[in-house]
Amino acid sequence: MAEASILWTQDQFICPVCLDLLKNPVTIPCGHNYCMTCISDCWNHQDQKTFYICPQCRQKFTPRPALNKNTMLAEVVEKLKKTKLQAAVPTDTRPGEVKCDVCTETKLKAVKSCLVCLNSYCQSHLEQHESFFKDKEHYLMDATGRLQEMICPQHGRLLEVFCRTDQHCICMLCTMYKHKNHDTVSAATERTEKETKQINIYQQRIHEQEKDIQELRDAVESHKRSAQAAVKESEMIFSDLIRSIKKNRSDVTRLIRDQERAVVSQAEGLLERLEQEIADLRRKNAELEQLKHTDDHIHFLKYLSAPLEPTERITVTSPLSVNDVRQSICQLREKIEKFCKEEIKRISDSHQFTFDPNTVNKHIHLSERNRLATYTDTVQRYPDHPDRFDIYYQVLCGECVHGCCYWEVECNGDVGISVSYKHISRKGTDTKCLFGYNDQSWSLFCSSSRYSFRNNDMETDLPVFSRYSKIGVYADHKAGTLSFYGVSDTMTLIQRVQTTFTQPLYPGFRLYSGSTVKVVEVWI
Repeated sequence: MAEASILWTQDQFICPVCLDLLKNPVTIPCGHNYCMTCISDCWNHQDQKTFYICPQCRQKFTPRPALNKNTMLAEVVEKLKKTKLQAAVPTDTRPGEVKCDVCTETKLKAVKSCLVCLNSYCQSHLEQHESFFKDKEHYLMDATGRLQEMICPQHGRLLEVFCRTDQHCICMLCTMYKHKNHDTVSAATERTEKETKQINIYQQRIHEQEKDIQELRDAVESHKRSAQAAVKESEMIFSDLIRSIKKNRSDVTRLIRDQERAVVSQAEGLLERLEQEIADLRRKNAELEQLKHTDDHIHFLKYLSAPLEPTERITVTSPLSVNDVRQSICQLREKIEKFCKEEIKRISDSHQFTFDPNTVNKHIHLSERNRLATYTDTVQRYPDHPDRFDIYYQVLCGECVHGCCYWEVECNGDVGISVSYKHISRKGTDTKCLFGYNDQSWSLFCSSSRYSFRNNDMETDLPVFSRYSKIGVYADHKAGTLSFYGVSDTMTLIQRVQTTFTQPLYPGFRLYSGSTVKVVEVWI
């Protein structure tokens, strides 16, 4: 019965301030009960006044009443805690939702948490809380189950300060003792700064990742185009090779047939001769058979006195050995297969071209790890170097073209896209320093109005009617071929030349005011 009575009256032991079971209960002169800490905090905010008020009945007291622990209430509250009546209260919340700390029957979902009372309240109890502390600064936040994490374990105060020296949150008392003279700011200020900084970091990272993704996509598209160009060139070369092999096959077949006819003709002539000799021998043999029966010895001896012509050893010689032909063809096949394997292995290697800082003119700015060249009116502070183009706005790549090589160039504005020998002139105003104006370089000029090709100071205007922002270049040093392609959704051949390269080739570029050039992809 006693326990039932306690269960019936437990609401009488709820503090009207924190709405929780009384802690160190005290009874003020009007008869209302409070936690000692709660009523003390309320009256501490009233120190500037000449009287103190009961939060429930609003009765005024002068002077401030002394507070003493009500031991009887403390024992009853302790008994309530031991019987765990609070834990037996049913709830009306979903998993992950914060429960109201004040509800005594069905635990409702909390909507706010108080950082002063350190309790979470449902909507009904929140309204009661606000009515009790309408003139007080109680900090509310969205309901959270992590209130204890927001309290200083040493002082029991709210963690509202951030120590930048030790990089963790502290309370106001910590700033007076352990963290005295440390670099501290409010937790809200630190949160705002770190939030802004972290957002900037994330945005920068997102921007970089998006840029990497775009570059990767561009690289994939560029690789597809370079593969297409390589396929076209390889098909042309293999078609030429197949035609050459077919021609040689026909030549070998014709040679074998010619020699076959010669041998057969020789053998047939010898066969006819032998057959004639056999006929003569048979005739003489028949005559001898007739003479055997004659008694005229003189006539017989005279007939035999004519000697027989000696029989020659007849052989048919062939100038062509089938085994020799088979061996030669097998050797040719092995050489072709070996050559193809070596070339395929070499083609499978990739390489990246970069601009040589020692060659770049001082009105060209290099960036993106020396892959982007931009014309600038501002003179760049490059050191003097014998390889530098001192007058013309040109730059060479530091890597040479090996064998078959394809690369693509993104260009903006008027540009010259070239290949050149390394020993091209660099100094002075002589046009021999310009790509395409000598026998050491080949250059494609691209502008919004026209395209032209120049070598050894001979210029050829090209019938190109589209402006391409990306140009593909294919060079086969050994074969002496150089091709330029306009790259868009498809590849269009702009110019193809056949020559003989006697020295290693280096990609080179000429820029004009406002132009940029970027080497985006290389496949060898």
